[in-house]
Amino acid sequence: MKILFTRTALVLFGLGALLSSCSKRPQSTKTGITYNDKSNGGYERFRNTHPAPGPGLVPIEGGTFVMGGSADQDVTFDYNNVRRRVTVPSFYMDETEVANQDWLDYLHWISVTFPDDHEYYYNALPDTLVWRRPLSYNEPYVNNYLRHPAFQDYPVVGVSWDQVQDYCSWRTDRMNENILRETGRLATWKDASGAGKGKGKAATPAPANKDPFNTDIYLNGQYRGQGIDGKKMLTDISPNAKIVTDGKGKGGKPLRPVRIEDGILKQGYRLPTEAEWEYAALSLIGNTQFENIDNNKVYPWNGMGVRSAKQKTRGLILANFKRGSGDNMGVGGYLNDKAEITAPVRSYQPNDFGLYQMAGNVDEWVMDTYRQTSFEEFEDFNPFRGNEYANKRLTDPAKGLIAKDKYGKPIKDAAPSGKKMKYSDLLATQAALNAPPATGTAATGATTNPAAATGLPVVKNSLAGKPYNPDFRGALDSVNSSLYGTTTLVNDHSKVYKGGSWNDMAYWLNPATRRFMDEDESSAEVGFRCAMTMVGAPEINPSGKPHYSIKKAKDFKAK
Repeated sequence: MKILFTRTALVLFGLGALLSSCSKRPQSTKTGITYNDKSNGGYERFRNTHPAPGPGLVPIEGGTFVMGGSADQDVTFDYNNVRRRVTVPSFYMDETEVANQDWLDYLHWISVTFPDDHEYYYNALPDTLVWRRPLSYNEPYVNNYLRHPAFQDYPVVGVSWDQVQDYCSWRTDRMNENILRETGRLATWKDASGAGKGKGKAATPAPANKDPFNTDIYLNGQYRGQGIDGKKMLTDISPNAKIVTDGKGKGGKPLRPVRIEDGILKQGYRLPTEAEWEYAALSLIGNTQFENIDNNKVYPWNGMGVRSAKQKTRGLILANFKRGSGDNMGVGGYLNDKAEITAPVRSYQPNDFGLYQMAGNVDEWVMDTYRQTSFEEFEDFNPFRGNEYANKRLTDPAKGLIAKDKYGKPIKDAAPSGKKMKYSDLLATQAALNAPPATGTAATGATTNPAAATGLPVVKNSLAGKPYNPDFRGALDSVNSSLYGTTTLVNDHSKVYKGGSWNDMAYWLNPATRRFMDEDESSAEVGFRCAMTMVGAPEINPSGKPHYSIKKAKDFKAK
């Protein structure tokens, strides 16, 4: 009995010690100041978390691979796939291609949010005329492919690279808005729509900000007020925090919107880079053991063929592509790939990363600007060609308010500097951007630097002594854009697409193959899927793997 009591006491003591250690506030390891204490200045330390991916995404653990290495031939004879070893950081990628239903959601939002802006809706419409051929009867697809429910799970096509950028921004804002409304950090969907009022309750106040939610604007503290703030906003422990009253002189504790530091909002959706796309398509993780790759791949699946070798599915085609001239789906009664044009986005077997149709169905836009020599020139870590650096314009630099366009989105300008500017230069540049345009003067000597246009000091590159150029897409390349259409179709608006389509031969199913098209053009063979940057540790599944033991920092005790 005594032994039992002693054991029980020890368990209770250990549990109490554990609870007390859990409730103890963390300290700064460099100053000893206690975090999350409003009495000492309100320094905050947030829970160290590895964020989950956004809706529709799967994690892709990064690593090194030979870009262009899976190409076994070069049918175009242009040496477009020069092999180069690179490293791709971990990231997230859409499990499937973006489908017609997903794009219809986008169009619906535009129609209900800006019902009178017909230009906005028209510019977001896919070009369904891509189905027309001079000597083919594809006319039924023009009206049916995007909108008929029979095609709702098929990949959207006829979308340009430029349209995809707008979709990615829209998808980011809707995802983050939904997170905030579902968790009560913003007014709930029901309250925001005016349906939250019930019997005996006051009507939901109209939003103070009529603009739709935008992530950048929200994070800058410009999306707040009556009818916008949620009932479960976070407590603001800053000594400068102000208590917002209910209009009757009553107020509670000071509240604040979500910040990046909270780890609640997700990173933005975007197109994958060419390196990310090729790495994800190859999915060599399934062929790797202890950093050794057992077998390389020609396609997203193992083997040299395009048919399944598994007993239950033996002989079935592994992707939706054109088997030969005039053969888009096989013989009636036993169709080989079961698709005459595109197929539903969740078809065939996923690759070892869990991604569907990384070969065939539709080619997919990637983020890179096309150059034949890209593989030879770009960085070996996170390679990408296409950087266009931009800054958000400020309407009031002293208050840090971001300028918005008529859709409530930040206005962005070409970056005037390659490094952090002096505060005085920042104020001067923003004043120039917000100044009314000069009248009665002819423009001479166009520049990418906005300060130069008004006679203000031009921010110089500290290395070369030349004005900073925010466009790095043509770095180390001598192609003259003025010759576009005469001697070459390659310019800074040429974007890469990869993966092969329902109308391509098997060669284009190889992840290393690459083609290009102008960013404002579209095709019945080209669609896309989104990616998202992963923040924090790159290892996806650390459990069961060896790791070094790391000691925690000791708490500081003032004496």
